[in-house]
Amino acid sequence: MLSRLTPAVRMGLSIALAVGVYGISFGALSVTAGLNVWQTCALSALMFTGGSQFAFIGVIGGGGTGAAAWAAATLLGVRNGIYGMQLKALIRPPAKLIPLMAQLTIDESTATATAQEDHDERVRGFWTAGVGVYVMWNTFTLIGALAGNAIGDPGQWGLDGAAVAAFLGLLWPRLHGRDPVAIAVIAAAATLIALPLVPPGIPVLIAAAVTAAWWAWRRQRTAVAG
Repeated sequence: MLSRLTPAVRMGLSIALAVGVYGISFGALSVTAGLNVWQTCALSALMFTGGSQFAFIGVIGGGGTGAAAWAAATLLGVRNGIYGMQLKALIRPPAKLIPLMAQLTIDESTATATAQEDHDERVRGFWTAGVGVYVMWNTFTLIGALAGNAIGDPGQWGLDGAAVAAFLGLLWPRLHGRDPVAIAVIAAAATLIALPLVPPGIPVLIAAAVTAAWWAWRRQRTAVAG
C-alpha cells in the first residue's frame, strides 16, 4: 500500500486536504450571500473552480445581477480551458476520460501534474489531486453551508477575507518579470477606479477589458519594434 504513495500521489493528497477544507468558507459565505444549501452545493459540484465560485457569490452578495455574477465567474474560469489544452498534450488521456478530466481540471490538479517529470507520475498526480479536491471541496462546502447560519457574521471568523487571500496566494508566485507585474497593477487600478462608479460585478469586467487592450497594444508595439 505504501509503495503506491509515490511523490505525485503524496503531493495530490496533501493539496486535496489543504484546499478541500477551505471549501467550508465558500459554503458559509454562499448562504450568507443569499443562496440556499442546495444551490451552494450545486455550485461546488457543477462549477467546481473556487475562484469562479467566490466571484459568483461575491457579486450576488454585493447586490449584482445574475448575469454580472455569471460573467465574472466565466472570466475567472477561462484559465481552466487553457489548462485543459496543456494537460491533454501532457497526459494524453483516452477519449472516454476527457469529459471527466475536464471537470477535474483546476489550478491544483494542473499544478500537481505539471510539477512531475515522469508521464505516469503526471497522470497519478492529476487524478489524485483532482478527485481528492473534488471530494473534499464538496464535503466541506456542505458543512460550511449547513453551519453558515449558525456561525453568524463570517467577518467575525475572517471568512470574508478568505477569498481575497486565496486570490493573492495564486497571483503572487506569478509576479515574475515586468509584464506580469504591469498587468496586475493595471487590473488593480482599473478595478479600484471602477468600483465606486458601476454596479457589483462590472469592475472585474472593466479590468479584464483594460488589461486585454493594454496587452494587445504591447504586442503590437513589440511587433513594430521587431
